[in-house]
Amino acid sequence: MSSQLSAEPTQIAVRVISADAKFIGDSMGGAAVTLRDARTGKLLVQGKTKGGTGDTKKIMETTGRSPLRSTPDAAAFLATIDIDRPTLVEAVITGPNAKPQSMVTVRAQRWVLPGKDLTIGDGWTIELPGLAITPQIARKDEGLWVDAKVELMCGCPITPGGLWDAAEYEVEATVWKGRRPLGSAPLAFIEAPGRFAGTIATPAKGRYRIVLFARNRKTGNSGVTELDWKFISQGR
Repeated sequence: MSSQLSAEPTQIAVRVISADAKFIGDSMGGAAVTLRDARTGKLLVQGKTKGGTGDTKKIMETTGRSPLRSTPDAAAFLATIDIDRPTLVEAVITGPNAKPQSMVTVRAQRWVLPGKDLTIGDGWTIELPGLAITPQIARKDEGLWVDAKVELMCGCPITPGGLWDAAEYEVEATVWKGRRPLGSAPLAFIEAPGRFAGTIATPAKGRYRIVLFARNRKTGNSGVTELDWKFISQGR
């Protein structure tokens, strides 16, 4: 046999699916995908998922062994890599790109064989846990008004009695000074889709960190967003 092996083009389809929900695509800016040779660290290809969130019924109601959840419109990162031997590929996924405050990163590995396309079925599907939280904060006489939009990482909506039922979610805001929490308050669901709000006591003037935490009580899927806030003085 020849000691020189020829690299073979091998197609790969990587899909990123939000925990408890649908595929992450254009509506959330996609998810960043980086593929490397796990043993050498060599960069093979990088890009982002593009497309729609997929078919809700097919994703959320499909059961059984190795269910096919994707449809042609479902977001994916499609690429071709050149490898000359069985390669352990590591995928690094970060997203969603449109919600930088809520981004998380996951890693996964799998073997890829030269010329054996990894596009059949759902391709390589990787789950991204978390909830995306977009906060708005304002000072009021009674304290600090915190208004947060909470959604799945794919942008799927949280609504009363819906597939992602607002009653299953808890949202909380906490004020921190350094490593010390000064107070917290629950945020109540006030409007669809996924709007939670409430008031938290205002501390004395200074710099603080506001931490918002959201969790699905049924699945445990959760997300956190933090932001710095400067209080000028009481009453302002």
